Amino acid sequence: MWLGKAVGGILGLAAAGPLGSLLGVVLGHQFDQGYRRVSLGARPAADGGLFFTTTFAVMGHIAKVDGRVSEQEIEIARRIMHEMRLTPPQVQLAIEHFTRGKTRGYPLAGELAALGAVIGRRRDLAHAFLEIQTRAIVGAGSLDQAKRELLWRVAQALRIGRTELAQIEALVRAREQQARAVGRSAVSLEEAYQVLGVRPSAADKEVKTAYRRLMNRHHPDKLVARGLPSSLTADAEQKTQSISAAYERVKTERGMK
Repeated sequence: MWLGKAVGGILGLAAAGPLGSLLGVVLGHQFDQGYRRVSLGARPAADGGLFFTTTFAVMGHIAKVDGRVSEQEIEIARRIMHEMRLTPPQVQLAIEHFTRGKTRGYPLAGELAALGAVIGRRRDLAHAFLEIQTRAIVGAGSLDQAKRELLWRVAQALRIGRTELAQIEALVRAREQQARAVGRSAVSLEEAYQVLGVRPSAADKEVKTAYRRLMNRHHPDKLVARGLPSSLTADAEQKTQSISAAYERVKTERGMK
């Protein structure tokens, strides 16, 4: 029973980046304890298995929406598998479902409905799923109109609004910029508001509240307190740096103290 641990890798990857996967694997153990089962086609699957398989099937479906899957899209999918620390059998299963998602008859609506029923109102799980999909698209440099529209359909099925989806994309892009490090330009004001998840018309108090909420969710010290080993916080630190950079950009523009 390893699917739960692989799912944990997905959640850890979304929560704290590649280095958060270890924590996710530990948390994902609960999926291997035989929670309620759902139907996936003619074959029953554990909730954790459904989350795992749908993650990679939808990734393949989005990659193929413009007619072909590029080498960059394949590479970023494999990178995500590597960051999740999947074993060879897990990688093989992930590839099989990525390939299944590329088929013409892939039942996207039905599988998203099944996943939505499993997730329920756990917005953290929905956010984790959307962040992984957005990372795959942005990492391959291919977020064209067709992929954006399909990503929006996925978000709608999981009860994620446009503002939340824009925030997820902005944070993913900010982290991608930081990963490139040398020569990275400062975050734009528009991107800064998207990272914080507030409108430019928001009051200063609302901006501060959004910043504190994000820092509370992603700060390395908070993650360590929740069980993440202190040696595995580098990516979480990068994420909080992106949030802090966005906040400082907005503060400077507004003249906030």
